[in-house]
Amino acid sequence: MRGCVSMRFRTLEEWLRWQDSLHPRSIDLGLERVSGVAEDLGLAPFKCPVVTVGGTNGKGSCVALLEAMLVSGGYRVGSFTSPHLVRYNERIRIGGRLVTDDELIDAFARIDGARGERSLTFFEFNTLAALYLFQREALDAVLLEVGLGGRLDAVNIVDADVALLTSVALDHCEWLGYTVEEIGREKAGIIRAGHPAVLGSAAMPKSVFAAAHALGVRLKIPGVDFHFRSAADHWEWADHDWRLRDLPLPALAGERQLANAAAAIAVLSALRGRLPIESDAIAPGLRDVRLRGRFEVVPGEPQWILDVAHNPEAAELLAANLRALPASGRTVAVVAVLKDKDAAALIAPLLPLVDLWIAAGTSGPRGMSAAELRARAAPRLDHHCREAADIAEACQIARAEASAADRIVVYGSFQTVGPALEWLERESSPSAILARRGS
Repeated sequence: MRGCVSMRFRTLEEWLRWQDSLHPRSIDLGLERVSGVAEDLGLAPFKCPVVTVGGTNGKGSCVALLEAMLVSGGYRVGSFTSPHLVRYNERIRIGGRLVTDDELIDAFARIDGARGERSLTFFEFNTLAALYLFQREALDAVLLEVGLGGRLDAVNIVDADVALLTSVALDHCEWLGYTVEEIGREKAGIIRAGHPAVLGSAAMPKSVFAAAHALGVRLKIPGVDFHFRSAADHWEWADHDWRLRDLPLPALAGERQLANAAAAIAVLSALRGRLPIESDAIAPGLRDVRLRGRFEVVPGEPQWILDVAHNPEAAELLAANLRALPASGRTVAVVAVLKDKDAAALIAPLLPLVDLWIAAGTSGPRGMSAAELRARAAPRLDHHCREAADIAEACQIARAEASAADRIVVYGSFQTVGPALEWLERESSPSAILARRGS
């Protein structure tokens, strides 16, 4: 679509509020609506390689690692991730920059003009905007993070040249199934016949291997098709065609990030025929990669640790990372969970590590009050727990309760960590510091 387009709204905030209420259901998996609008919008297959990253945990980290290494290799990359932490613009990056409000507004207006009477979900608008903006650019690679599903996720209207499946665990069961086999079958829907698929872990459900076998795809499996080994301050990676030695450890903190980096390099190895990348471009990418809210450590007194862990597997990993980084003082946890999550399962792994809990409420259709969170996790949170109306109040309580030697852990969802980051940024501003000193 070219030329003038009708503009329903003038600001990004107006567009997003409208999109949030347009479709009768916030999550409505299926490809018919989004593929039809994409066709009417004139979106064509990408000429450059496309990597689709799906799974339960680790998707954002793998996209960040792939982008950093490709940029280090001199390539121009378009990256789509979700959800965002602070600004919606975080979801779409082109050539290392966030897209602007004006670019998003133009994309939304064109999607709105193409959709006719069809209603789209918030995420479908988001996906189409990313694809539209990427097609206007001269890109060398496109990286697409799948939303909560796989087979019926809006991202899956694009055929991937390489699919990366990071992990499969229980999450979003209402939409994907109540067993890992059911969820694995849905997640494996991003795999395409005739194109390589990489696994982030060898411990996948049988349904993943069955789906690949049915398509005639030989999976690239860690420990079988590629190998990695770490030492104190470096590691090495190898497959049948490529060997990398003396690599720096990834700049992303956490025990799982080495496996994520290994899987990302396996994707790059699979693409070397179309995107040649020199070995000396890998190390700078590993050192330069950044991703907020994934075991993000904010130094200071007290220390803050922010993690978007929002399912049991991620909570177990957060607990392991905390054990590997012991505190000299107490651990104070700010936790807020969406109502469609298993609150008790998210809290259980951290119970032996936390001295004081602060349960916070979240707003919106999927929000849950602090009282409900505490009730769901009872009797585990009956002792050593305080309640807060929202994340900002919880962070204030945590700071007041913590001594300089303590650490404050904020986790439970993107909607928990995003407001906490905003609160920390406000509180670290010169005016806020002066106000506290004067009080």
